[in-house]
Amino acid sequence: MNGIFFMCTFGWMDIFKDKVVWVTGASSGIGEEMAIQLANHGAVVVLSSRNEEKLITVKDKLKQKNSHMVLPLDLERSSNFQELAKKVHTKFGKIDYLFNNGGLSQRSNASETTLEIDRRIMEVNYFGNISLTKAVLPYMQTQKSGHIVIISSIAGKFGFFLRSAYSASKHALHGFYESLLLEEEKNGLKVTIACPGKINTEISVNALNSSGGNHGKMDHNQETGMSAKQCVIELLIAVSKEKKEVLIGNKEIKAVTLKRFFPKLFWKIIKKQPET
Repeated sequence: MNGIFFMCTFGWMDIFKDKVVWVTGASSGIGEEMAIQLANHGAVVVLSSRNEEKLITVKDKLKQKNSHMVLPLDLERSSNFQELAKKVHTKFGKIDYLFNNGGLSQRSNASETTLEIDRRIMEVNYFGNISLTKAVLPYMQTQKSGHIVIISSIAGKFGFFLRSAYSASKHALHGFYESLLLEEEKNGLKVTIACPGKINTEISVNALNSSGGNHGKMDHNQETGMSAKQCVIELLIAVSKEKKEVLIGNKEIKAVTLKRFFPKLFWKIIKKQPET
């Protein structure tokens, strides 16, 4: 912790100063904490999610609150994303960072989940995500700089109980953005894929059940997870180092290494983990 505090205080705090940073899912959880910390580091933050009222509440918490921009968007409805990207660029003259954080989780068995719910989760978590990136990309290509940060999940590294569509959508992000980082390196663009594990947010409360309603419960895994504040500190350090991928969490992230090097042991252990 002391090492992280040292880095936060002295190592990278100026990297976001005066940068234009667009954050989706900024009305709560990790996204809200991103906005707060980025503003504290001198960034100009564009806050987006569906809920304009909550975005305004978050904006009012930010340092230099009048410097920032509230820009509602719905990841299920991407037809206006080019227009929104143009609005950001027209106002600030550049887009330095895009933090693709917004999304939906799931708590339902695959066999009980309608295809409509599978499609909705994929629309929000994958198509909405990459649609916004494609809207921002031309500005970053022109300015020959930019950093796209994707909040995937540990579920993007392996499947888990009650997460079939969610995990599939996160796996898809890895394929898209690993390709993008190779293609756009010549234009000076950077990509970081972050894979949080158990983080103490309300992601489980808002997760979809098999019929499309809210799960409505704070799961044990989230309740006992890493704080959103600590998660964002580690994320921003990784972004400042231009890491291509970062795992964030407690002991649960060791499962990624376990699966890679000891797959038989991984499957033996993972099936014994509590579903929520």
